[in-house]
Amino acid sequence: MRAALVLAAVLIAGAALAQEAVESPGGRVRVLDKLTGQITDLDLSRGQAETVGRLTVGLQECRYPAKNPASDSWMHLTITDTSVADPVFSGWMIASSPALSALDNPRYDVWVLGCVLPEGVIPAFEETPAVEG
Repeated sequence: MRAALVLAAVLIAGAALAQEAVESPGGRVRVLDKLTGQITDLDLSRGQAETVGRLTVGLQECRYPAKNPASDSWMHLTITDTSVADPVFSGWMIASSPALSALDNPRYDVWVLGCVLPEGVIPAFEETPAVEG
């Protein structure tokens, strides 16, 4: 079952990346700490990394469709956890399909919000309410 999901993610990511895409100088990702309910948005430039809790999120590339810049975003991220030696995630995340290529972590969720568009802005996103416990 997991192999089928991975294959589907690769095929969809490949199809998404096969569209004519524009490279962006940066983008925004959202990090949710599932224990505290705290949400942190990170504005990252290409090659930059920032730390939230135990996670360090690094952005290698951010791309968006040339024909409709606000419709989707794809980011190549490397995510490390201070409690683990190797990266816990390295690959493409797709804003429109966050579950296809997701960080598998018991404490944190990370997802792509969008790339910096030609106007120098990142599309607006509704704030997600904090998890109440």
